[in-house]
Amino acid sequence: MIDTTPNSARRSAGSGIIRVNRGGGQTVYTTAPAGDYNLDKNHVGVIARVSHLGFSISIFRFGDVDGKLTWDPAAPEKSALSVTVKTASIETNVPKFAEELAGPKYLNAPAFPDATFVSTRFVKTDATHGKVTGNFTLKGKTRPVTFDVTLIGAGAFFGGHNIGIHAEGMIDPQDYDMGPFFKEPIQLVIDTEFSHKG
Repeated sequence: MIDTTPNSARRSAGSGIIRVNRGGGQTVYTTAPAGDYNLDKNHVGVIARVSHLGFSISIFRFGDVDGKLTWDPAAPEKSALSVTVKTASIETNVPKFAEELAGPKYLNAPAFPDATFVSTRFVKTDATHGKVTGNFTLKGKTRPVTFDVTLIGAGAFFGGHNIGIHAEGMIDPQDYDMGPFFKEPIQLVIDTEFSHKG
């Protein structure tokens, strides 16, 4: 269990709770002013959690990601998000498997180099959680996807402002012609920061 209480950095004896020093980030979304935020490529992780034939969950990571967040703390529902992932940037623990996944049998990165998400709706569920629905496009096919989003931290940072989030969503690989190997729903997990200068 993780306790994100501001300005704490200790483990409570016997509690099993790791207290994290939050530094400049606060769990108050209004500390990030309105404006355009760019995805921080140095602080992003996009992971696909894929069933390994029912035995375990395999982790695929995408390393080349870009995006933009137009943020309105006074009316979060008016915010907008667009993200692009380069499908050829997939990484796995299995030697040479990433090249196969990026090839024509699965992601077909040469023909479809980008996977994209463009938001259509922001819904705040409480002070640190919300849902972002949008159009997810992979291999030229577009389907609606909803991500559950958690605010990790927001606030001033080195002359600008950052917003850090954790997001989880599900896709059906059969919607995107991913072949017979991928039949079970795939969980997409994103951890990233968006930065606004000024």
